[in-house]
Amino acid sequence: MQPRQDEAALRPALGAGETARAWRLGWLAAALLAGGAVAFTPGSTGWPIWTALLAGALPAIAALLLGDSEDERTQSMLLVGWAAGGAVAAALTGGVSGAMSAWCLAPVAAASTLSAPRRLAEGAALALIGGAMAALTQLSGLAPPPPAGPTAFILGFLAVATTGLGLAAGLMLTHRRAGERDVRNLSELTALSTLLDGLPFLAFVVTLQGRVRTVRGVAPEGAALDRIMIDGLSHAAVVGERARIDFALGQALREHQATLTFPAAEAPERTLSLTLRRVGPGMLVGVMRDVTAETRQLQQLDQARADAENLASGRARFLANMSHELRTPLNAIMGFSDIMRARMFGPLTDRYGEYAELIHESGRHLLDLINDVLDMSKIEAERFELSRGEFDAREAVNAAMRLLRVQADSVGVQLRGVLPPAELEVDADRRALKQIVLNLVSNALKFTPRGGQVTVTADGHDGMLEIVVADTGVGISPEDLERLGRPYEQAGGVDQRAKGTGLGLSLVRAFAQLHGGEMHVESRLGAGTSVSVRMPILLEAAKAPAAPESPTATADAMEPLFEPPSEGSTTDEPFLGENVIRFAPPR
Repeated sequence: MQPRQDEAALRPALGAGETARAWRLGWLAAALLAGGAVAFTPGSTGWPIWTALLAGALPAIAALLLGDSEDERTQSMLLVGWAAGGAVAAALTGGVSGAMSAWCLAPVAAASTLSAPRRLAEGAALALIGGAMAALTQLSGLAPPPPAGPTAFILGFLAVATTGLGLAAGLMLTHRRAGERDVRNLSELTALSTLLDGLPFLAFVVTLQGRVRTVRGVAPEGAALDRIMIDGLSHAAVVGERARIDFALGQALREHQATLTFPAAEAPERTLSLTLRRVGPGMLVGVMRDVTAETRQLQQLDQARADAENLASGRARFLANMSHELRTPLNAIMGFSDIMRARMFGPLTDRYGEYAELIHESGRHLLDLINDVLDMSKIEAERFELSRGEFDAREAVNAAMRLLRVQADSVGVQLRGVLPPAELEVDADRRALKQIVLNLVSNALKFTPRGGQVTVTADGHDGMLEIVVADTGVGISPEDLERLGRPYEQAGGVDQRAKGTGLGLSLVRAFAQLHGGEMHVESRLGAGTSVSVRMPILLEAAKAPAAPESPTATADAMEPLFEPPSEGSTTDEPFLGENVIRFAPPR
């Protein structure tokens, strides 16, 4: 549909360009014919006549070569050329009273054929200047003698005919443009009227007194249009709601806009929406539509959201209240299995000792899962409270890594820690901070194959504590990466998902947010994963420690060894002025 409209818009321009080109060709042809007639006319005066004909022909040649240029500077130069050529021709043939004085109006004729009608004033000004120059030349006596006899007639006829045809062509083009503009405006008005009449709602103009003036569109069901037009806009609502419409009119006058909903006068079970906007000192425009279905949908959505929130809140409260009931039997199981493992009441066979170990390990795993579920339930129920205190964050990180050392050794993964030499004094929940490190390192160990490495880095600056856990594991796909961090979402294969509940990263994110921080995950398949947690809990800048004595470690020591690399060392572990924590391997 749109290409046809574009073609219709191009037709007027093409017609106008063809008419202007035909006039220029006629001008040039008339000048050539006049030159031929003068050549065979006895008594011609010589070079002034030929120069005058050439001066009038040159602008026509230039206009034909440049075509219908839309450039304003080009059009102005063409008009100047027409003015100069006409003035020279008139001055060489007797001035303003000579045979070719009509060519002084050449810029006016040329301007009337251009696509921009505003050039007409410019052409008129140039015509006056050219006529004045021809008059001055005539009065000063510098002009050659004017032609006489048949030559004067030929030149005069040429000048009048070409100029007259140019003005006629300009008038014709102006009339055509005006007609096409009227047709185009009428077409646009018709299309706009069709569009407004087909609106699926009622649009109108209303005065400040509530009188409806102009109406377009379709009136909603329950709003009697005839009654609104006669009695006023307020009669679109039931009796008890009409005062609100009057108030909305005043509000739109003061605040430029007002919106309200009300039951329809003719059908109270239907809800109508009215929007008013001020467009002038005493005039408003309004839109009225039926929002019954939308209102019902919103009510249903609100009810569904409330039901879902109540269900989730009830589930979270239920799980949070089950802490004692779930943990008590598990503690008993783990306690009795500890007694059996320690053989406090006598020796056990190897088979029973192995069973006691499995019972204790399974109980510990189940207790960890329950703790994660309960912590997340408390967070969702907004019942989790931080127990904040001031402590060295390095101690919490170190303690978490000691707990996971055996797990790292069992899966053949090197566990490294990089901590600053100065204290990281923080104001935070010690258990939550430790849980952040435990969850991140546990996830890293789960996704890192044997022979890989997991590095835990803690640092602080500008009041922010940053903990980064990076591994050389299998990485996470972009699809899984988008889901991670939401409760009960897991990545990896079936074997890896069976080792947890999908709450590890969710708890890390929740604990970080409870401290006012955030968590970021970066990963690529085959290139490992890096999880960073930044929290504004740092109390002061790290202080440089005193020079440590030469550290030593035994196989039974669980404390980390702080040992910077010596000169010439070829170790590939980063140091950069920090301390590298190495855990002594088990015997």
